[in-house]
Amino acid sequence: MQLLDIVLVLAGLALLTAGGEVLVRGASALAERLRIPPLVVGLVVVSAATSTPELAVTVGAILRDEPGLAVGNVVGSNIVNILLILGISAIIVPLAVKRQLIRFDVPVMVGLSVLLLVLSLDGQVGLLDGILLLAGLLVHAFLSVFIGRRDAKSAALMADAPLAKIATSNPAGKPAPKPVAKPIALWLALVFIVAGIGLLVLGAQLLVDGAVSIASGFGVSSLVIGLTVVAIGTSLPELAASLAAVRRREGDIAVGNIVGSNIFNIGMVLGVPAIIFGQGIPVPAPAIALDMPLMVAAAVALLPIAFTGFIIARWEGSLFVVLYAAYVVYLVLASTAHDALEGFSNVMLIFVLPLVGITLIVFTAYEFVLQHGRRKALAEADEANSGDASG
Repeated sequence: MQLLDIVLVLAGLALLTAGGEVLVRGASALAERLRIPPLVVGLVVVSAATSTPELAVTVGAILRDEPGLAVGNVVGSNIVNILLILGISAIIVPLAVKRQLIRFDVPVMVGLSVLLLVLSLDGQVGLLDGILLLAGLLVHAFLSVFIGRRDAKSAALMADAPLAKIATSNPAGKPAPKPVAKPIALWLALVFIVAGIGLLVLGAQLLVDGAVSIASGFGVSSLVIGLTVVAIGTSLPELAASLAAVRRREGDIAVGNIVGSNIFNIGMVLGVPAIIFGQGIPVPAPAIALDMPLMVAAAVALLPIAFTGFIIARWEGSLFVVLYAAYVVYLVLASTAHDALEGFSNVMLIFVLPLVGITLIVFTAYEFVLQHGRRKALAEADEANSGDASG
């Protein structure tokens, strides 16, 4: 049985890799065809697609009367998305962040995370709670498309005039610009997206089945399995899609996929089942005490990091990955009641977390001052240029 579980895990990884590549290719083509910014495609289309494994696992866990697995899957996936997947992606290539993401999408993600924590304080996510979470998702999706299309039209209007002048004033003898490659057909882009979703769902299911079987053999609780094994397994579509986007230089899709997936996980993966199963989804007390606050903290931590220069640097990604590794070690030690738990907790509380906080404050302040200096230098240069032109 162990060998079969390992085979399932490896097969799932292979399907996830292929599915991520196909999905991102289709999403990029869809954005080009419909003239929608890639960030919006990542926030809405790719995010909804990569959140389908979480939805399948959550519904299945509720039907099997395992609420710890259902809630742990969503909360754990959101922690994985920010600390692990965004961290790994930033380590590979520093990720540029759009202003829309910082001014609108990340605050929405933080707001929904806080709302989920508040709604869970009574020990469950009920029917009304699910309606509120789903409404937040739908409003965000609508506004994302609206803002994205508005910004795209503005950018097109600004670009058309200079291009038209260049086209009409092209001197004779100058080589004509190379024709742009024709994008793939809309129907083929949709086929790529559907095929990518299918591969991601199948790959995630195979991987989760094998990983849960292996973890259960070691006597790990359903909440811990949901927070770690299942969360990582169902978040692998996000990882596959983000890495594929990074390889294809589609940074907007990579970052938008992570933020949008977290919003979909809260609004759709928990909201829809809470509406369907009107009796409510029980939320374990340990998740309210530790894991949900950590989910909120991870979402909040993304704001200053991305705001300073609108780039998630390699060192910031490395810090996220280290924090996630420490979190997993704590979960494993706590679930097994290991003797090293007390010492590990003391080291984290007394040394590691304060050091991380100081590091974030210092580097954030440094980058903020650096950005202020750059803006001041640009403003002075503009003034000098305007003075020279008037003279």
